[in-house]
Amino acid sequence: MPPRTCSFLTTGISSCSVHRPRPRSKSKTRRLLSSRLPERSGARVTIRKTPGKPGNGPVIQQSSKQALDLGMNLKLLLEQVKQLRSEITLPVVLMGYINPILQYGIGNFCRNAGAAGVDGVILPDLPLRDFNEHATLFRDYDLLVIMLVTPATPDERIRLIDQASSGFLYAVSASSTTGARAGFTAEQEDYFRRLAGLGLRNPVLVGFGISNAATFQSACRYGAGAIVGSAFLSMLSNSTNLEADIITFVKGIRSVS
Repeated sequence: MPPRTCSFLTTGISSCSVHRPRPRSKSKTRRLLSSRLPERSGARVTIRKTPGKPGNGPVIQQSSKQALDLGMNLKLLLEQVKQLRSEITLPVVLMGYINPILQYGIGNFCRNAGAAGVDGVILPDLPLRDFNEHATLFRDYDLLVIMLVTPATPDERIRLIDQASSGFLYAVSASSTTGARAGFTAEQEDYFRRLAGLGLRNPVLVGFGISNAATFQSACRYGAGAIVGSAFLSMLSNSTNLEADIITFVKGIRSVS
């Protein structure tokens, strides 16, 4: 397991805030700020979206389109990660669909991602049976493979996914699109409690709908942390002062009422 991720898993994961920055301009300074400042503000890992078809939810769709319009591709993304490695110590996880990686060549991707300093991947549309075919390749290049579970995933399936996953387990909070929500329903909290009661070997991070301190604290009450995506991207797209706005955003999410 990569040492950066070992550190992430053993130091303050319960108060982590995870973001999914994506370039909205060609400015290197802007990219550095959007990746470096969350670490200074208390984030514990950075998740970067790989290029490909837009993700779900309007904010993710728009930011994906902007990245593709600017010429983003896997080769460029890995070059950026390599450059960022001298600026940040956070674990870097890439999240996206499997097809661009298959087109790039899964062996080439694993080798180049490992060399660039990538710590892990989240591939929501990679079936468990297909992952098992490539598991050795990911391990050979010290790449964690973080898998997802949803409220509809049966307990037996969750345990199988937990055994295959490494680093942490991504708990999708709802079987719907991404985006900010005011809070969690009683049904969602029952789902979080169900996960907590399964005795899983991986820490569980909750994603989808984490947009403020209340939802972050609720997720941390049942899991090991939370993943902040759409809300962070919305802040980036509207920011006129990245340094101040990123620090305020991350500290605000992590604040205890």
